[in-house]
Amino acid sequence: QVQLVESGGGLVHPGGSLTLSCAASGFPFSRYELRWYRQAPGKELELVASITSTGSSTNYADSVEGRFAISRDNAKNTLWLQMNSMKPEDTAVYYCMTMSTFHGQIWGQGTQVTVSS
Repeated sequence: QVQLVESGGGLVHPGGSLTLSCAASGFPFSRYELRWYRQAPGKELELVASITSTGSSTNYADSVEGRFAISRDNAKNTLWLQMNSMKPEDTAVYYCMTMSTFHGQIWGQGTQVTVSS
């Protein structure tokens, strides 16, 4: 079964840290760029971070640059998003996503992250 499954969301205080995981199955994970998106209530989907297939290059939205880190382990078919110095505006549902040559866009079900005191 082709799928991405996120985990690790939850409630965190401002200034705190959280790490999201995304487990992949059913497709050749190591071939594709991976992305983290987020969607806050009432707002559009935002690209948060991306990482190339080998992990050699990463990109971040200005809003998270220097605070978030995307990484992957192709041997474990897993993607992570380390989030530090979190702010209330980081509150959103976070999704991992990839574009497969054969399957098209593949999205996870999302994981809720809430930053609040």
